[in-house]
Amino acid sequence: MRIIIIGATSGIGREVAKLYIAQGWQVGIAGRRAEELESLRKEAPEQVFSEVLDVTLEDAPCRLQSLIDKVGGMDIFLLSSGIGKQNPTLTPDIELKTAATNVEGFIRLTTAAWHFFEKQGYGHIAAISSIAGVKGLGIAPAYSATKRFQNTYLDALDQLARMNKLNITFTDIRPGFVATPLLKDDNYPLLMKAPQVAQSIVKAIQQKKRIVVIDWRYRILVFFWKLIPHWIWVRLKVKN
Repeated sequence: MRIIIIGATSGIGREVAKLYIAQGWQVGIAGRRAEELESLRKEAPEQVFSEVLDVTLEDAPCRLQSLIDKVGGMDIFLLSSGIGKQNPTLTPDIELKTAATNVEGFIRLTTAAWHFFEKQGYGHIAAISSIAGVKGLGIAPAYSATKRFQNTYLDALDQLARMNKLNITFTDIRPGFVATPLLKDDNYPLLMKAPQVAQSIVKAIQQKKRIVVIDWRYRILVFFWKLIPHWIWVRLKVKN
């Protein structure tokens, strides 16, 4: 079996890659930092293939195809690439960079994977979004909004696949807050460790779950978030 992981230089994506390597899969890893990719590739050079790739650049789909060719195909595509930062001062550059990665980059790579699987006749597209997409978080407007976009985009692709009778499976992975370099400069509650989160992700993909919230504490949190009326939510004082 063959999996391509975009965003495997650190954090959740790297931990997921390690688990698939341990299971004997052929693993294609991509990200912006060549040295980090190479260090992981050297751990299992017969199984791991790498490609430097930036989801915000127009050549990303071509680099994805190059990686697929190196691996010898693709059965599962996992998009773990994303950025986010608390921005209560609403600094425009932070908001725009977040959108460029989490929206523009997300579209660029998921559509590339879609077209590959469309031609192949089957495939599995999984993406790591976030529980932040459930409600608009005032301390992180672009992050929560772009994660909601990802949730909705996967819903739309799932419907489109069924309309076109395509054998493509979708998994929307919604972790809570994970202790990774992404959150190193911000304070979040109930931080989870990346290795444990990765195990839950591999299990969810294996079971072909459509939507999975990780872990049980966040499933409870999200349940109650959804019950809060809008007029109350906007009056909550959420602080970093």
